[in-house]
Amino acid sequence: MARVVVWHVPVTVTGRTTALRLFRLRDGRRCAVGFSSAAALTDLLGAGQAAVELGEPALRALTAPLGVRDLVLDPRLVAPPVADGTTRPSAADRPAAQLQRR
Repeated sequence: MARVVVWHVPVTVTGRTTALRLFRLRDGRRCAVGFSSAAALTDLLGAGQAAVELGEPALRALTAPLGVRDLVLDPRLVAPPVADGTTRPSAADRPAAQLQRR
């Protein structure tokens, strides 16, 4: 019998309800995300991110009725870092339109 690999899947917990957390690909399509370890999930999404352990077949079965076909395993952050408000953005961080004003 084949061994099912277990993925750490981010969820949202509201009261007694637990829901899979879905993400978007660069082209806007929704996708499910799984991580090979709890540490990988924490590194990307933070220590407060709730997660469940699911095998890939279960994750695909849960997302298929929602029209979600894509599964991203061990994603990496592709967005620019969000400013925390303690530092001012440098000229290089400002949009080009602001740099062209005189």
